[in-house]
Amino acid sequence: MDSLTQIVLGAAVGEAALGKKVGNKAMLWGAIAGTIPDLDVIGRRFLNDVSALEMHRGISHSLLFSLVAAPILGWLLHTFHKNRKNEATTKEWSWLFFLALVTHPLLDCHTTWGTQFFWPFDLRIAYNNINVVDPIYTLPFLVLVLMALFTRRGSDKRVKYNRLGLIISSIYMVITIGFKGLTYQTFKHSLEEQHIDYKQISTRPTMFNSILWTANVETKDSFLIGYYSFFDPDKNIRFIGHAKHQEQLDLIRNEPQVKRLLKITKGWYAIRALGDTVVICDLRFGEFEEGSDQFVFSHKIVKEDNEWVVHQIDPKFDFDDLPKFMGALFDRIRGNKDALKKPSKNERL
Repeated sequence: MDSLTQIVLGAAVGEAALGKKVGNKAMLWGAIAGTIPDLDVIGRRFLNDVSALEMHRGISHSLLFSLVAAPILGWLLHTFHKNRKNEATTKEWSWLFFLALVTHPLLDCHTTWGTQFFWPFDLRIAYNNINVVDPIYTLPFLVLVLMALFTRRGSDKRVKYNRLGLIISSIYMVITIGFKGLTYQTFKHSLEEQHIDYKQISTRPTMFNSILWTANVETKDSFLIGYYSFFDPDKNIRFIGHAKHQEQLDLIRNEPQVKRLLKITKGWYAIRALGDTVVICDLRFGEFEEGSDQFVFSHKIVKEDNEWVVHQIDPKFDFDDLPKFMGALFDRIRGNKDALKKPSKNERL
């Protein structure tokens, strides 16, 4: 999830592990440890775009990394603090670091990108039940952790605030899993009512909330995308089709970088043309506008030095339009089915 959320979680875990013994230092080092796994983004400066994608939430988000890094960091911190009275032991610092490091990828497993928690095994875990930025999860958690931070060390009230933050955030996570199950059944039932033959469905919440959900639906020749909010006036979901055009990759799909990118998308990709350039659109992370055919993550394939290489296309989003977009998003959350819609000839209903 986003960096603020991971900092809050790390601080809360650090406080739970050693707050009574070392006070605010437990929150500080827990927060720092909670950000360490995301340092894998540095690799983007030294790797090609495909390798950077493969590395993202890879080894640094694994159980193995937590097990190896925690005792090293614990020893270093104990060495730094060893001359201070009543300081934590190496074992205690190592336990704090392990908890803060391992809860980071465990949280990220619930997002769309997921993590390679069992690295080096080639398995990416992604539950798709919470958006990478969800204020409903983060803000109450942040408030309670701050209340604990400014409460006397070791007091029952401090422990209560911190524990409450962990409990409320965990309960909300469980609720989003329930929401995913409910919305999945809603999407499935709507497809059946419309007699749409499909191969598979993937559902996830939209940005900043867990009320408005979207589904990617694979059919023989296209992908359908639909939206459903718990505040919608009915459960009749409008699905808009996006042609696959995957055959356009037939001549180059076995090129090393192309093949690796297709594996990353898990099959959820469509091909588009950008002039004479072939573009691979990753459908898993949504579109800017319903029916727009412009997806958040896209990659262009170009030939350089007799080799086909992949470059990520930076999303074209005008931040001057952000207030308008946010207004449309929350209007759609409230049940206005046309709030995010762009007219499209591909509309199924």
